[in-house]
Amino acid sequence: MIARPEQLLVALIGEAAIGYPTALFGAIGHPVTWIGGAIAALERGWNRGSAPRRRAMGVALIIVVAGGAAAAGLLVERIAGDHAIGITAIIVLATTGLAQRSLDDHVRAVARPLRRGDLVAARAAVAHIVGRDTATLDQRGVALAATESLAESFCDGVVAPAFWFLVAGLPGLLACKAINTADSLIGHRDDRYRWFGWAAARLDDMVNWVPARLAGLGIAIAGGGGFAVMWRDARHHASPNGGWPEAAMAGAIGRRLGGPVSYDGAPAPRAWLGDGPPPDAADLDRALAIYRRACLLLWLSVGAIAWLR
Repeated sequence: MIARPEQLLVALIGEAAIGYPTALFGAIGHPVTWIGGAIAALERGWNRGSAPRRRAMGVALIIVVAGGAAAAGLLVERIAGDHAIGITAIIVLATTGLAQRSLDDHVRAVARPLRRGDLVAARAAVAHIVGRDTATLDQRGVALAATESLAESFCDGVVAPAFWFLVAGLPGLLACKAINTADSLIGHRDDRYRWFGWAAARLDDMVNWVPARLAGLGIAIAGGGGFAVMWRDARHHASPNGGWPEAAMAGAIGRRLGGPVSYDGAPAPRAWLGDGPPPDAADLDRALAIYRRACLLLWLSVGAIAWLR
C-alpha cells in the first residue's frame, strides 16, 4: 500500500490544481456541508435544558459527529486495501478535507475588487469568509479581515487536516474536519452555545495545537520573517492557536493585525498583533503570495517525509 505521505502529497497537489468542482458541489454538496447539516440537526434537538445537560449533549454531539467521520474514513481504508482504485479513492476523499484552492479563490475574490477600489464588492466578498460585521469596513479594514482569515485558515483548512492525515490517515483527516466544523458552528460563547459548544471548542483547541504552531512556522519561513512577532504576540490572541499563524503573517508583511471589531453590532475588543498600520490592498496581495509559498513549503515537507521513509 502507498504510504500516507505519498498519498497526502498527491492529494495536496491535486486539490490545489483542481479544487472541488462547482458542478459537483451543486449536485451533491460537499462532505463538510454534510457534516454541518448533521451538526445543525443535532443542535436543534439536543441544545436545550439546563447548563449541565447542554454541556453533556454537546459532548455527545462531538462523539457522534467526529466518531462517525472517523469511522467512515476507517471503513473506506479497510475497503480500499492495497488496490490502486481503493488508494485513488482515499486520495480523492482526502482532497475534500483540504482547502488550499478554495481559500486562495475566496481571498483573491476580495483582493481583486479591493485593488481596483471597489469597496462595496470587496466588503461583499470578505463577508463570505469572516463572521465580523463588514458593512462599514474601510479598505484597510477589509484587507485586515481577509489577511487574518487567510492566515488562520491556512492552519484550519490546510495544515491541520494534512497533519492528522499523516498521523491517523483518512479517519484522522475526517475527524479533524468534523471537529473544526463543529467549532465554527457551535463553539461560541454566546448564550445559545456557551455550554452546548464547550466540548467542540475545547477539542478544536487540542486538535489544532500542533498544526497552528507548524502553520505559523511555515508562514514565517515563506515570508522571510515574522518569527519574532509570532513569538512575542501569539499569546495575546484570544485563541490559544489562532495567534500563531496570524502573528506570523503580521510580522511577515510588516503590518498590524487584530484590533477591535464588532459582531452583530456588538463591539469585540481584541489585541493587536504586529507593528505598523493595518494592511492595505497591496499587503493582501503580499499575504496571498506568502500563503502560496507556505503551501509549497508544506508540499516539500511532506515530500521529504515520503522520501525519508
